[in-house]
Amino acid sequence: MRALHNRVNRNILKERLMQESFKRITVSFYRYVIINNPQEFRDKLYLDFEDLGIFGRVYIAYEGINAQISLPEHNWDAFKKYLDHTKELENIPLKIAVEDNGKSFYKLDVKVRKKIVADGLDDKSFDVTNVGKHLSAAEFNDALENPNTVLIDMRNHYESEVGRFDNAICPNADTFKEELPIVMDILKGKEDKKVLLYCTGGVRCEKASAYLKHHGFKDVNQLHGGIIEYARQVKQFGLPSKFKGKNFVFDQRLGERITDDILSTCHQCGKACDNHTNCANDECHLLFIQCDECKAKYKGCCTPQCMKIIELPIEEQIRLRKGKTKENTHGKSRLRPNLKKFLLENFEFRFDKNASE
Repeated sequence: MRALHNRVNRNILKERLMQESFKRITVSFYRYVIINNPQEFRDKLYLDFEDLGIFGRVYIAYEGINAQISLPEHNWDAFKKYLDHTKELENIPLKIAVEDNGKSFYKLDVKVRKKIVADGLDDKSFDVTNVGKHLSAAEFNDALENPNTVLIDMRNHYESEVGRFDNAICPNADTFKEELPIVMDILKGKEDKKVLLYCTGGVRCEKASAYLKHHGFKDVNQLHGGIIEYARQVKQFGLPSKFKGKNFVFDQRLGERITDDILSTCHQCGKACDNHTNCANDECHLLFIQCDECKAKYKGCCTPQCMKIIELPIEEQIRLRKGKTKENTHGKSRLRPNLKKFLLENFEFRFDKNASE
């Protein structure tokens, strides 16, 4: 009987990926659709995707599917045929990566979740299908010229830090669940305004737009296909890109460049930079912005403490992880809304004098 989960060491998988002789296409898609038996649907999808050589991350729930994957270019037609012969997935819109080296994922991970995006909402309390108006890139650009418009970035702070639309309101939130109440507070009293929402691929805006309409907002609009599709249409139709910088993506690339604008700075020295990295210490994996110079200087780590840990023998690192307590570790987290403050308060670590605040 075939396994329904990956059992191969990640280092071996990464090496196999680097040795592939063919090109891969990175694509994302989502759909809110009733899936009566998520576990059964998940198991079949896993086997079928594995047969197509697909890597990536797929979430299945009773409410639908949310996927970010890469697949061999030579299997593209077979992949689309498979989607169109699966009732829940037929004619599903696909968003193809605009900047793709084919190394976005190294394994296939398909999970059953309560929701395809964690939002903390009671879906039975409002009509989740009553969503906002979907706007093309050209329509979105035109809407941005309307002085009665309120533009909201529905992504997390670490995403908007490296790329965003001009004049967008970017809530300081770590998660979508945390962001929704912040957005509601920001928009309080603006129910008659034209609201524009955007996110990476559109899935977060689907739920957010329905939630806003439920709360009395009359003119709710969302960028169709998110930033990924916006960038594709900008390129295809020669439109001006009003999105600046990088589009953060949740795979090994950690970002797609949309324009040459650098909107952020290295969290360690203050130099203009928009390259995210995960701390090289396996017990940390803090997500932060690090320039090439600091990456070399600090060996891909966020702090001297993590540098010391990765220099230990792997057996000692494992022993320390097993023996960790709240007193001897800063915890495993990808997100810190104020990294500089966190580092300065917790470590004997100081940024270069020219670092920006």
